[in-house]
Amino acid sequence: MNLTLGWTGLAVGLGASLWGIVAMAVGVRTDNPQMLRLSRPIAAGVLLGAIVGFVAMERAILTNDTSVRYVAEHSSSTTPFPFDVATLWGALEGSILLWTLILCGYTVAITVKYRRKLDDRLVAWAMLVLFVICAFFFALMLGPAAPFEHFDAAPGFDGPGPNPLLQNHILMVFHPPILYLGYVGFSVPFAFAIAALVTGRVGEGWLRDTRRWTLVAWGFLSMGIVLGSWWSYEVLGWGGVWAWDAVENASLLPWLCATAYIHSVMVQERRGLLRVWNLSLLCATFSLTILGTFLTRSGVVDSVHAFSNSTIGPILLGAFGVIVAVSLGLIWWRADALRSPGAVDSPISREGAFVANNLLFTAFAFVVLLGTVFPLIVEAANGDRISVGSPYFDRMTMPIGFMLLFIMGVAPVLPWRKASGEVLRDRLWWPGWVAVGSLLLAIAAGARGWAPLLAFVLGGFGIGSAGRQLVLATRRHGLRGLFGRATGGMVVHIGIILIAVAFVASTSYDRQGEFSVAPGETVTVGGHSFRYEGFETVGKENRREIRVRIRIDGDQVYEPSSNRYFTQSSGQTIPTPSVAGSPTEDLYLNLTREPTEADPTIGLRIIVRPLVMWIWIGGFVVGLGTLLALFPGRRRDPLSPVSSEPALVLGAEPGGELVGPSAEPAAPAGEPVT
Repeated sequence: MNLTLGWTGLAVGLGASLWGIVAMAVGVRTDNPQMLRLSRPIAAGVLLGAIVGFVAMERAILTNDTSVRYVAEHSSSTTPFPFDVATLWGALEGSILLWTLILCGYTVAITVKYRRKLDDRLVAWAMLVLFVICAFFFALMLGPAAPFEHFDAAPGFDGPGPNPLLQNHILMVFHPPILYLGYVGFSVPFAFAIAALVTGRVGEGWLRDTRRWTLVAWGFLSMGIVLGSWWSYEVLGWGGVWAWDAVENASLLPWLCATAYIHSVMVQERRGLLRVWNLSLLCATFSLTILGTFLTRSGVVDSVHAFSNSTIGPILLGAFGVIVAVSLGLIWWRADALRSPGAVDSPISREGAFVANNLLFTAFAFVVLLGTVFPLIVEAANGDRISVGSPYFDRMTMPIGFMLLFIMGVAPVLPWRKASGEVLRDRLWWPGWVAVGSLLLAIAAGARGWAPLLAFVLGGFGIGSAGRQLVLATRRHGLRGLFGRATGGMVVHIGIILIAVAFVASTSYDRQGEFSVAPGETVTVGGHSFRYEGFETVGKENRREIRVRIRIDGDQVYEPSSNRYFTQSSGQTIPTPSVAGSPTEDLYLNLTREPTEADPTIGLRIIVRPLVMWIWIGGFVVGLGTLLALFPGRRRDPLSPVSSEPALVLGAEPGGELVGPSAEPAAPAGEPVT
């Protein structure tokens, strides 16, 4: 039944997607509004097909229906809840199914949001693009990535279960869906960008239809990356949060391009500048999500995050090439219409800072992309296998990161068009003192070395600048001043700065050691004592756990463990670290050798790493800032100057600034109106 239900759902989804493509194409060609309004019921049909397929697969997994090959190869009756639910996205075919469900959900959300504009040509072309993307993924699942293939299972057969690494921490239940909500969400702004290019409506109006969708996708992707780092830290046993792994980089690349777009789009809304640049960034962001899908699901890279070899790699790479070619072709076609009506008046201005910001983000993305794909290019060219490791990425990205931190402190206080020396001196007074205070506090706490000290200085400078803007906004508008894109952006800045500074500090000042410890012995690392008090073996349905009791500083006991999963034919053993976390430092314990009754001596790796908790706190601050940015800001002052094109005025920023290419500020950003 699950096989039949699953195939039926996928067939319905593909059929509805193809019908949507035909209906939208005919509707825009004949200018038939009735045909264009069919997009809403068609999108519902596409989503229905995806839901049926998803439910069929989850039902097969939860009932251990081994007649479905995916269940037989990746599931087990002994997999505990909720990891059995997460088995669906733990391997290639199931992850494509989840991806498609989210894509169809976004497609329906567009028809609901623009239900009164479905006969608009811009929305119609955007729907056509979304239907094409849906059809592509449904076709993948009906072809080379089929999740509902039949399997002849012997009576009593039970599968191996998911990879032990994927059922060893609760974050595996949440991290992939949240990451996919970000990845797939960029399909929406991409669809509107293509629609704007096709229809020739390349002014600022289409930005209104993409701004919040881009923020939603960016917010989910940001949270997905942070949760993935947290999972890596607490599961893999190496004690770090980011290893510049190829699949990690695949999620970072679209994030960098989307972040650049979110900043530069404000320049287009305000001044009508950077039109080609913004369209290129949106197309690059979506293209990089497809490239990331290729890296993750083709098997071309060796990674703990990557799926095994599959036949869909060339198809995804071909789709990436088509997307890039079509995007560049359309931008070239509309080159004349995309010319900006003006130019940046001064580099010492808000728009000048945004341009510099974009150049740095682009350089960052290029460095990461080069280091990620260069080994693949070399291997494809001559068969040699090389690796580009952390030293390259650290050396190349560190100066870019510091410059970005500096701009994050300066840009929020800059006015549009041009800044005078007096304005800069007044607005940078408090951020400057916060930077000095951060430096003194870091030195007093024992921080040394130019890189971490510079991170503390720039971090304090950026937080002081963002905090100043928030204080001004709340002083003028109360708590209402915290809502809106500008103030939400300041909260996001604070979150990003917390992550950056905590990352630099945690990697610069860690202390660690690896010991062979017998019961009753005590070792010391970083001023903390660790006493080995014994171990116990705990049998569970799907694994055997050996838990080691370590008493820290004579107080609380922590239990790093070693887990052997019964259903894995390889008998793979997965260590599970134990982390004693606090706002000042983490004490990270991981077994390198498990004890036995004959020899209870253990191998124990201990890492004392400062400020790690602030990486996770920063991630949640970023999420909070994204939510605040999604809410409408304060109402526009009716006495303020109004753009001659109301459709282009998308909102207001603190201090009475209207967002729109022809709007002039009532007062400089963040300053009281006099």
